[in-house]
Amino acid sequence: MGEPKTPSKTALAKASEEAMVVQTMGGRMHVRWDETARATPHGQLVFFAEFLSTVGVFDRWVEQCPLSYSSPNASSKRDVLGTLMLSILSGSKRYAHIAGIRGDAVAAQALGMRGVVSEDSVRRALKAMELTPSETWMRQSLMDSVRDSLRRPWILDLDATIKPLYGHQEDAEVGYNPHKPGRPSHVLHTFWIGNLRLVLDAVLTSGKQHTSGHAKAPLMRLLDELADRAPALVRGDCGYGNQDMIEVCEQRGLPYLLRLRKTTNVKRLIERLFKREDWSRASQATQGWQAIEDSICLSGWSKKRRVVVLRRRLKHDIAVTAKNDDGQMLLALPHDGVEDSAQLWEYAVLVTNAQYDIAAIGQLYRDRCDCENGFDELKNQWGWGGFTTQDMHRSQITARAVALVYNWWSWYVRAANPNARREALTSRPLLLAAVGRATSHSDQTTLYLTPMHAEAGLIKSMIANIHGAIRFVRQAAEQLPKIDRWATMLSYICQGIVGPTSLPTPPPALAG
Repeated sequence: MGEPKTPSKTALAKASEEAMVVQTMGGRMHVRWDETARATPHGQLVFFAEFLSTVGVFDRWVEQCPLSYSSPNASSKRDVLGTLMLSILSGSKRYAHIAGIRGDAVAAQALGMRGVVSEDSVRRALKAMELTPSETWMRQSLMDSVRDSLRRPWILDLDATIKPLYGHQEDAEVGYNPHKPGRPSHVLHTFWIGNLRLVLDAVLTSGKQHTSGHAKAPLMRLLDELADRAPALVRGDCGYGNQDMIEVCEQRGLPYLLRLRKTTNVKRLIERLFKREDWSRASQATQGWQAIEDSICLSGWSKKRRVVVLRRRLKHDIAVTAKNDDGQMLLALPHDGVEDSAQLWEYAVLVTNAQYDIAAIGQLYRDRCDCENGFDELKNQWGWGGFTTQDMHRSQITARAVALVYNWWSWYVRAANPNARREALTSRPLLLAAVGRATSHSDQTTLYLTPMHAEAGLIKSMIANIHGAIRFVRQAAEQLPKIDRWATMLSYICQGIVGPTSLPTPPPALAG
């Protein structure tokens, strides 16, 4: 008789239509696959989509994208960028993770997308963008996401973070890599808004270009773009206290606070100052730190500059290790009775032209450590260390894209909770995760949300705060149709964070 022309359904297809009986510890359950239902694990994304729609930043990002296709069958820019943003929001770190959100039709509808595209479509779309237009587009988008919040005095933090690599990437070189020595890497030179933990720009370089000299040109470009929104203080860690970086600030009349490397002349300065007795008093407010100031002209400097030396006594158990000529490890422990007479110190040397009290200088520098929390959040919770391709071009685009979505989400969370900042590890379960089931009838879509978080009451109150911010912007837009909605939203959020009064400048000296 031969084979039939139309094959019958496979056993697998039949099984998918029939209910499966599953024996669980809580009893028997009947399971049936339903691949046609419109459901999402990120049900609260609709509120974030409303936030973006009200202020128009996502639409502007899509419109300004330099991507263009000649084929009528190609994916739209909105679908590509929306897929990338959804992947970043869901905590993905690889392009392959996009497969986990392919079936989310509810989120796609909330963002005005025709559908979620594949990982290959995203990779090919980023590769199709030309270098110069894409860099201009992403840098401008990042600046626009924060610029209108810089009306009050603010601090610009400079730092770099290492992005370890595990494949054959362009410019993957073995450079400074404290956590994975010998591992090829890229370096992200990042410019932060201090304490708010928002990103102004992130420049990707090869693993050997980790020094501050490679951040000089991007810093000059950034300061020129800021113009009248220039920072009240430029702050940087070890390595940024050199003639080049100092000149960038001095030529623009900007106060700076930069840490010096412990060179021979700096160590001589420390030896001389340690003998003086006019150190400031250590207190609980200063976390045990003492400070003293002097002036110095290091080799390569054009003039003498003010330096502040900070020191703090180490009171914990100390052990010193060394190696002899044979390479054998030696351990030195303080002898009994020596602990009381000997003192061990940690210290830092800062160069500054800011006319602040030395106690305030110490506190300002300690506040710089907050940007390390931002690095940790972006790399471990937002996938800054992922989305890697063989070319630097796409890696640079995704690095800025992650920073942009991170900025948008940070503003959204601060609108929900102005009193405290929440990292993605806690904010996404609160304000993003919820089982959503969508139904449509008479051109009306109803989304049923089931929050899985224990703090359902807190979630509803935070959503109410977001709706209050959105309502404020919409009312202002009705009265002034040409108003900049994003600037109005940032003004509303900032007022909720710091209140109507301006920040003190200079900051008061610490008590005692």
